[in-house]
Amino acid sequence: MRKQDEPYLTGTLTVMINVVFLLILFFVCAVSFQNTASDDSFILKLASDGKAVPAKDPREVRIDVNKDGSLSLARQTISPELLGDILKKTVSDCGNPELVPVVLRGDDSVQYEKLQGALDACSRAGIVKIRFAALREKRR
Repeated sequence: MRKQDEPYLTGTLTVMINVVFLLILFFVCAVSFQNTASDDSFILKLASDGKAVPAKDPREVRIDVNKDGSLSLARQTISPELLGDILKKTVSDCGNPELVPVVLRGDDSVQYEKLQGALDACSRAGIVKIRFAALREKRR
């Protein structure tokens, strides 16, 4: 008896290689978009006794207060009124203001009065979970 020829896989690996490169490109772009969500051009205040945040909440709203007192949300400069509207919409989508954590990041040279616009917007939206971002030690 003669052994039957086993079928060989035919085709090229070109399609598989293209898919792998597309996946790599997708993840590189996704990581770069995630890194541009906040502005790292300013220096945060030092708070050596502050507690470290164990994990970032994916629902958190990060508000940046620049040196001149302008507010930024995802690197877009916005007015306190627009910030209030955005926060109200976020709270209404969640249904509970306690589910919307806010992190205020202020530049080292920002005075407290400049944070007041962001705090008022949070207050008008009913948000009660507000944290201030700071560094435990100077960056090197």
